[in-house]
Amino acid sequence: MKYHFIALCIGLFAAGAVQAQEKAQTLRPEVGKPIQAAVELLKSRRGREALAKAREAQAVTGKSAHESMVVDQVLGQAAAAAGDAAAAARAFEAAAGSSAAPDAQRRQFLAASAGQYYVAKEYAKAADLAGRYLRGGGGDKAIRTIYAQALYLGNNFAAAAKALSADIEAEEHAGRAPDEGQIQLLASAYHQQRDNAGYARAMEKLVAHYPKKDYWANVLQGIAAQPGFAERLAVELARLRLETGTMRTSSEFMEAAQLVLQEGFPMEATKIIEQGYTAGLLGAGADAERHKRLKDLAAKNLAEDTKALAQEDVGAAKDGKTLFNDGYNYVLHGKADKGLAMMEQGFKTGTGFRRLEHAKLQLARGYYLAGQRQKAIRAYKSVQGNDGAASIARLWIIRLSRNGSAS
Repeated sequence: MKYHFIALCIGLFAAGAVQAQEKAQTLRPEVGKPIQAAVELLKSRRGREALAKAREAQAVTGKSAHESMVVDQVLGQAAAAAGDAAAAARAFEAAAGSSAAPDAQRRQFLAASAGQYYVAKEYAKAADLAGRYLRGGGGDKAIRTIYAQALYLGNNFAAAAKALSADIEAEEHAGRAPDEGQIQLLASAYHQQRDNAGYARAMEKLVAHYPKKDYWANVLQGIAAQPGFAERLAVELARLRLETGTMRTSSEFMEAAQLVLQEGFPMEATKIIEQGYTAGLLGAGADAERHKRLKDLAAKNLAEDTKALAQEDVGAAKDGKTLFNDGYNYVLHGKADKGLAMMEQGFKTGTGFRRLEHAKLQLARGYYLAGQRQKAIRAYKSVQGNDGAASIARLWIIRLSRNGSAS
């Protein structure tokens, strides 16, 4: 899992050097003169020389609280400009603790200190200072990011996950897509804690906002690995893999086709096999002959199925499950109105079904194949259980809800 860390180096505040220059006029000469010189050197981007001058002022004894605060501010700016992040962080932290610092400026110092501790890789301190900034009313998103990332890098994964979750949810509630790197980091924080449920939720957010094939492959693999996953749902996972373009091997295409053949849907199997041949994954290599045998079997079953559908008496007595499956078969053969009516009628009877939640997934897919997207979403929303069915349904909802398309 890759994720992005902010390399935030807070050097000079906006107008910070000017503020220090103005304050230098109110300092005693033994403090004000080296501070004034440091400010001028900072304007010329001569950080090391500015740091030396600031340290001259720091060495003066008997400074007032105001003088110490100004010296620490300029020292922090000079140290940052000179590339000494640790010294800059300590100076800004000292300035933030000054009784002479107004609240707004104290928050500014806390932010600068957090940023410099982060650059210095002192992550516990960075998180502490960033947390103080946020609790004090600071609202800079960059500092919130530093806070979460510093917690993570400091191995405080539970606190990092909590902070990241709050930030991501705030963005979602505001109608904005959270930063991809934040969601990646959240997933990693859960992974580090071996929190599989949290990791799955984070991965769902990734496919919702950034539907990359690698993310889809990861989240689908995670569902199959869940404790208690029902093997009967393998066919539903295969359908979702086909939908998201994450079926990448000949064995995956073969298994998917075999699963739907076992379910009694040769039309669907034929289409899967065709996709495999189009992708160049079937019909080549050492197993090409095996691929052809499966293709021929599917074609034979499809011919028999098509003939049977043409002769079938729809009004014949059937249990609910048989009527339901026959209806799905009609949908696959392009007779959506007839097929969906049969599926709905069969489902209402409730007879013959071993797993109603699994049937809901198939009914929702029937609606989707018939182009009835909103009905499909409503059906997926009704799926419950802890055997993987609800997880698959949530992913279909994400897939179908994204911008009103299945892209």
